Amino acid sequence: MKKIALTALTFAPAVAFAQNLGNLETLLRSIGRLVNIALPIVVAIALLVFFWGLVKFIFSAAGEEAHKAGQQLMIWGLIALFVMVAVWGLVRFIGNAIGVTPEATPQAVPTVPGL
Repeated sequence: MKKIALTALTFAPAVAFAQNLGNLETLLRSIGRLVNIALPIVVAIALLVFFWGLVKFIFSAAGEEAHKAGQQLMIWGLIALFVMVAVWGLVRFIGNAIGVTPEATPQAVPTVPGL
């Protein structure tokens, strides 16, 4: 119950000043920029995990355990790459289907004239 009350109090100013969406728009744009920066880094890490597993798989002639570990790393790297690319494609497909494109200019938010 305390968490709900704390959350409600946290968002109370946003509800009171709901007409001024400039801060919310700035926050959403900042989050979008962070995602655009982080996405290539995460994809590169997944690709590196795959190649590290490949190296372990190739150079594990001595032991079966290292062979299995390399194989597992390759599988997890491929799964991570597949999930990231599939989600990215799905988001772009849905965005195109409903007419939301990143190149489109945002529409102005309607406002109520001041009293």
